[in-house]
Amino acid sequence: MEDQQIMQEVRGGDVGKLELLFERHHRALFRYFARLTGDRAASEDLVQEVFLRILKYRRSYQPVTPFRAWLYQIARNAWMDQAGRRKGEVALPDEAEIGSAEIPADRRLQGKQESALLRRALAALPREKREVLVMSRFQDLKYEEIASVLNCEVGTVKVRVYRALRELGDRFFALRREQAI
Repeated sequence: MEDQQIMQEVRGGDVGKLELLFERHHRALFRYFARLTGDRAASEDLVQEVFLRILKYRRSYQPVTPFRAWLYQIARNAWMDQAGRRKGEVALPDEAEIGSAEIPADRRLQGKQESALLRRALAALPREKREVLVMSRFQDLKYEEIASVLNCEVGTVKVRVYRALRELGDRFFALRREQAI
């Protein structure tokens, strides 16, 4: 069953179907929030907040809007509400172990170090740039979906992603130069 169809049933009063949407999307939302906040507990709370808001605002869902774009709009609003109360740089959580036993130990170590630098560089980005990169590169949202979430044109999203990637690269290489000194 498609998400839009399930959401229409939730909108119509069958709130028990919200569990299906939760099962399908809570992990991706958690990863989204974890990359934005760097805080596991806050990420779990934000996921719960998203589904409470879906329940509360279910009648505002319009079937012409793709469900995933609507979901991430709610998620973004919840995050912005929470982020307004917290300012500054975040510490992003470690990703899963890099590589496997087939990769030499020195290359694995280098990969871990570069991953750590990349997480630091991402955490140091302004929240708007971090958000667009997380949506496009980690959550695999299409530019059209991101445009819907951010209420802007697809071309604007492309420019924002490009600029965020450039700044991320600049920050990454600056951190790498600092580490080499």
